[in-house]
Amino acid sequence: MPGGGIALDGSHWVSCRPGFFLPVRVLARLFRRLVLDKLTAAHEAGRLRGFGAHRPLAEAQAFARHLRPLRKIEWVVYAKRPFAGPEAVLAYLSRYTHRVAISNSRLIALDDNSVTFTWKDYRAKGRARQKLMTLAAQEFIRRFLLHVLPQGFHRIRHYGLLANGRRAETLTRARQLLAVETHQDAPEPGADDHVQDTQTLAQTCPSCGGPMIVIETFEPGHPPRAPPPGKRP
Repeated sequence: MPGGGIALDGSHWVSCRPGFFLPVRVLARLFRRLVLDKLTAAHEAGRLRGFGAHRPLAEAQAFARHLRPLRKIEWVVYAKRPFAGPEAVLAYLSRYTHRVAISNSRLIALDDNSVTFTWKDYRAKGRARQKLMTLAAQEFIRRFLLHVLPQGFHRIRHYGLLANGRRAETLTRARQLLAVETHQDAPEPGADDHVQDTQTLAQTCPSCGGPMIVIETFEPGHPPRAPPPGKRP
């Protein structure tokens, strides 16, 4: 969400009002409508059943009367600024948008019947946080597939300024209107491939001469992630 957009005539930048990103009252009313609409659809499809004192709600008009007061009261949506700032939020979201359900480094052992992998117990402290779990192969695959999007769904969709059709044009115009300096020019076609090949050739193993693969990067002064307990097979 860029917090604004280019005017229809392309002459200036139109900024959003302060607080546009998370309007709590709008979120509350949107959530209220979605929940009540889903309840109504489930009732009409026969997926809701009443028991005891709620048995009369099986009738459509009685159920509608029961929901009517809920459409008039304000619902509560709790939202506040993140303690660690927006960078922490982006780091959290990136783990779900740019990674698979489980990385290869967490796989410890496997056989025809089970899979052993590491997991984090956030109630524990220090090295005790890293623990091992062994699941049956079928259960491991079932949990893994819960993180696979259905066909036709995308993790990230780009709209507005970032839409694929005119992305380069609109972003260039937005930077001009906002007087944002471009630190580096976009590489020419084919130049990126040359840089990538050069980096690959430069990162070779001193022992065998094979290409080295970066598995983790960390900021200066920050120690790398502790290895998982146990020995790898």
